[in-house]
Amino acid sequence: MSHLPKPTLDSIFQSLCQGHCTTATALADLVRSLRPDSADNGEQAVMNIRALAWLLEHHPEYRQVLRTALLDLLTQTRQIPLYTESGILANTGFFTTLSKRVGERLLPMPTREDSLQDRFGRLFRWQQDHVWLAGIPDATWQQLWQAMAWQEEQQRGGWVQTRLQMLEAVQILSARVTAIGLEPELVRVYPDIERFESPFLHLNAAVLSYADSYRQALADSAPPAEDDKHVLVLLDQCEEILGKIRKNASRNGISVDLTYQAQRLLQSLNRLRALLALLEPEHDPAQNPALFHLIVDFARAENRKYSVSDVFKSNTELLALQVTEHAGRHGEHYIAESRREWGGMARAAMGAGLIVGVMALIKLLLAQAHLPLLWEGLAYGFNYAIGFIIVQLLHFTIATKQPAMTAARIAAALHQQEKSGARVALDELADLVVKVMRTQFIAILGNVLLAIPTAAIIAFAWQAMFDQPVVSTEKAQHLLHDLDPLTSLALPHAAIAGVYLFLSGLIAGYYDNKAIYRRIPERLAAHPLLNRLLGQHRAWKLGHYVEHNLGALAGNFYFGLFLGLTGTLGIMLGLPLDIRHITFSAANLAFGMVTLGFQLPLGMMAFYCGGVALIGLTNLAVSFSLALWVALRSRKLSGRQVLPLLPLLLKRFVRQPLQFFIPPAAPSTAEDAAAQDKPAGQ
Repeated sequence: MSHLPKPTLDSIFQSLCQGHCTTATALADLVRSLRPDSADNGEQAVMNIRALAWLLEHHPEYRQVLRTALLDLLTQTRQIPLYTESGILANTGFFTTLSKRVGERLLPMPTREDSLQDRFGRLFRWQQDHVWLAGIPDATWQQLWQAMAWQEEQQRGGWVQTRLQMLEAVQILSARVTAIGLEPELVRVYPDIERFESPFLHLNAAVLSYADSYRQALADSAPPAEDDKHVLVLLDQCEEILGKIRKNASRNGISVDLTYQAQRLLQSLNRLRALLALLEPEHDPAQNPALFHLIVDFARAENRKYSVSDVFKSNTELLALQVTEHAGRHGEHYIAESRREWGGMARAAMGAGLIVGVMALIKLLLAQAHLPLLWEGLAYGFNYAIGFIIVQLLHFTIATKQPAMTAARIAAALHQQEKSGARVALDELADLVVKVMRTQFIAILGNVLLAIPTAAIIAFAWQAMFDQPVVSTEKAQHLLHDLDPLTSLALPHAAIAGVYLFLSGLIAGYYDNKAIYRRIPERLAAHPLLNRLLGQHRAWKLGHYVEHNLGALAGNFYFGLFLGLTGTLGIMLGLPLDIRHITFSAANLAFGMVTLGFQLPLGMMAFYCGGVALIGLTNLAVSFSLALWVALRSRKLSGRQVLPLLPLLLKRFVRQPLQFFIPPAAPSTAEDAAAQDKPAGQ
């Protein structure tokens, strides 16, 4: 935003009337004088517009030169790109559009004097112009339009030329809508587009007929013989199909390309409606604010034309929702509804703790092998990945995997509560959170309570068999120091692990979506080679298994690689990068204690146990916060929606604290029946 002193409105019009400045300079100065000091200062913007309207009402010569300046701007420039491109995604695709915006931000395109789009962008060059423009009420805009007294204007050629260019823009947009509506990506999600008469095909013919009639009417200075009602009906049908495409995507999967095409289609349909409204023969901006809304849209598009985040956000929003939806469906398996399920979760967590104890031993042995750096990192990663996959295959539970899954489930319930707005819904959401917390508690307890004795038994057995400890004394001291939350980087490293837990949840949701979108289960079931090797029934069972487990397997695999390679990456970059995970930290605590013969003060042992607990708390807090944030954003919610829940949870904790750790002893019949059908720990 320029810090030059703003010219007064009176001085601008005097210079324009006397020919002391060009039309472009006068319009730029006029916009600068109307612009408030702050984009959020809507009152100042409204006062400036009203001051301009008052000046125009009382000075006929001022409104005459302003009308002439605006008509000159329209007649001397090509308007069509502003109508068909500004604020509408290009047909280059998502990733090409991203790279193009990055390139244009670094090296902007030169402006063209004959382009209304470029001239408009220069007038509203401040990146916050769209904010204050959007804050101006329709009544204020209409007051300004009335003050300009367009009925006094004798020169009609400018308006005719503008309408002709708008008409051409309508035809261009119509052709694009037809092409997008028949894109293979959209047809795959909604095949009825091809089976029945498509409104996308009829739209172009209807627009062509409407445009021919309109041009003839302009040439004859008569009302058009054909109105736009048929075109508007077809637009309604196109929007209805777009809604069905988005709905079907929840069942058939979504992709970035599909989202991009759907976004382009929606933008083009909205622009078509706006232009058709302006082309109405009886359209009067003093009564209908469509023109001013379109100006705000143009300003926003020009202000944000180099924004990478806008493209990324608008085109990944639906994909993020699908990913979190899949994670949320998995999250239902991580919520114990009854004491039976709670006990099942404890057993599943104990099974995982047993496997993690063995994985921790393998990790220590790999460290003693002193492999080359990269191979060591890969060995660590595959140890983690294979172990986590085994945990998944055996239907056991790693406690820290739960938050990334349950956060999406909570966000879905919060969204439902937000729509209903009922107190009952808020109480049900509180019930869900309590169930999540006590399930999380028993899962962590199960992991740790079996990881520690498993590691201790392994350490004692190793000493008995080989007459030496699993690790050296120095290594044992190092393992214990890594649990110190005060003098080591245990908590930052635990936060890194929390980020990986969050990412693994997203990856799981992404692959579940991908399995559906790419129809991988059906392709596996129909694969000729698999049918010959396994038989038709087993091939179908394999496809069914992949459909329900591909995401979990992929998430566990990538999570293991993340954990294993982080330390290696830190050494390569010279950065203190590493991970701390509560279950592995608990196993390392046991290995260190056994090696040192438990010859530590009781207070020091309690301190290291507290370090393990803080590591777990950090793992959970980081992964849950990130997962909940993404889940809320994907549903267009904010953290404010969570606030009413906090006092309700605090009140419940004061009244019934045990419910946050142990479920009620007598669940309802429905819950008990559901518990029997639901496998624990999945």
